[in-house]
Amino acid sequence: MQISAGKLWSMRRLADERGLFKMTAVDQRPGVEALVRSRRGAAAALFEDVGQAKRVLIETLSPWSTAMLLDPGYAYPFAALQTDPRRGLLMTYEQWDCEETPGGRKTFGYPDWSVEKIKRMGADGVKLMLWWRPDASEDVKAHQRELVKQVGRDCRRHDIAFLLEPLLYPLGSEGNSALYQEDATKRPEMVIDTALEFRDECYGVDIFKMESPIAANAVPHPDAPESADCQQWFDKLGQALDRPWVMLSAGAAMEPFRRIVAHACRAGASGYLAGRAIWWPTFESTFPDWDAMRAGVVRDGIPYAQTLHALLEESGTPWTACRAFSQGIELADAEADFYKRYPAS
Repeated sequence: MQISAGKLWSMRRLADERGLFKMTAVDQRPGVEALVRSRRGAAAALFEDVGQAKRVLIETLSPWSTAMLLDPGYAYPFAALQTDPRRGLLMTYEQWDCEETPGGRKTFGYPDWSVEKIKRMGADGVKLMLWWRPDASEDVKAHQRELVKQVGRDCRRHDIAFLLEPLLYPLGSEGNSALYQEDATKRPEMVIDTALEFRDECYGVDIFKMESPIAANAVPHPDAPESADCQQWFDKLGQALDRPWVMLSAGAAMEPFRRIVAHACRAGASGYLAGRAIWWPTFESTFPDWDAMRAGVVRDGIPYAQTLHALLEESGTPWTACRAFSQGIELADAEADFYKRYPAS
């Protein structure tokens, strides 16, 4: 399996030396904004408060992460100097607001934001969150598919890793809720169908950020007698994807997400990209006391991240060992005239 020079460097930057992804998300926007407004009032200085909260999280959690996922609205402009250059950097592509139609939700990128800009600023990867329902209307699905293809093309052109995060949602509900919660009505088949849809080469996805096929609170302990049926769905997810995949927390509490990661690792996952499972309880209980927030993350968030790391190191699959690279990895254009063969954007 050949991989381009830029994507190879991106993947190595986002993972640890073994090829496992231990990535922390601090790109959450509406939920953080809502909490700030509830504590500060209607006249809240969102940029300063949201930015400072993210700065604390970035400073505290970067040493325990292989990469940080930041948004271009708050996290990066407020905390660029606190973002550790020794860690990988993922940048958010999509705006949170979507177009809610009778046939489903349409996702859009930030206005005047692009893969080119993300690459120019020095990031290692592009993350696109995509609202997706296999049973949405055809025009909605056509819009969503084209968006993914466009970002995939741009990531190929600028030679940077593309991470796709497809999220299921209840059809016909309000699309701009402040705090995303897992769709309690989803069926595991829908998660598998989503993976099968976007694994096609035409989308150009390098890493999949997947949700649990089973609702978080229904996932049993992986060693419990009743866990076999649940594990089968995670195994089907792993079988559907030949590229590296990681788990998202989707607002799950610490213990349910730990169980999810354990099941996923047994099914071939290469890590996690999670935020709220690690830091939301501390943020919610301490804002706007920055010292208390930092202390709470050190007390609760970091030990929890270490628990997840232990699961990955015990049974996670390095991205270099996923099925797409089962025959080994070869740098594309790795010949004597590489400098001629490597394409310009």
